[in-house]
Amino acid sequence: MKSATRSANPPFFSAAETAALPPVGGVAKRGFDIFAASLALVFLSPLFLMLVALVKFSDGGSIFYGHRRIGHNGKSFRCLKFRTMRADGDRILQEYLKNNPTAYEEWRASRKLQDDPRVTVVGSVLRKLSLDELPQLINIVRGEMSIVGPRPVVQDELELYDQAAVYYLQSRPGLTGLWQISGRNDVSYAARVAFDTHYVQNWSMLSDFSIVVKTIPAVCFSRGSY
Repeated sequence: MKSATRSANPPFFSAAETAALPPVGGVAKRGFDIFAASLALVFLSPLFLMLVALVKFSDGGSIFYGHRRIGHNGKSFRCLKFRTMRADGDRILQEYLKNNPTAYEEWRASRKLQDDPRVTVVGSVLRKLSLDELPQLINIVRGEMSIVGPRPVVQDELELYDQAAVYYLQSRPGLTGLWQISGRNDVSYAARVAFDTHYVQNWSMLSDFSIVVKTIPAVCFSRGSY
């Protein structure tokens, strides 16, 4: 299949032109997304239901958490996850960063914390195994995400992409991608941006299949997952 290769320098589009751009991969990629996500939801339904019960009965809180992320062409959507954090997580984070300068620098650089005080005991296990992200299969069926693509970001993170943001916006965010199979949280944010840019510039169905296959050992060995 012919790959969608972009030029080395980021193109610049008007708002109207950007809105008219189809997602990278077109119909073929979307067809694969619908088929794979639907099949996974059916096949993994027993595990899905078990995790629903585990999250609910662990502390009585909500089962799912929908965080606002930026999708294709800048359209926002609620990225679904099994809830892994305490209900008052925002307050806990702010107090923790205020009292821990080292943690603040870690958060400012990567928007991640290796020792996140907001995460519940059950949530830490789900994150380690990437099981908290299974509800994103629903986002994929809805057309908000893709099986493979850039890691979904919030608006503040998109600003860190600078001119490379144009590439992120040309693709649906992915359940997995180059970042997930290349070390995840062990790589710098600049490397993450470079992965996303490379993926969109060099997209092909073959590369998507390759990333999906490589995701399995990456998840099993919890590479860079916390």
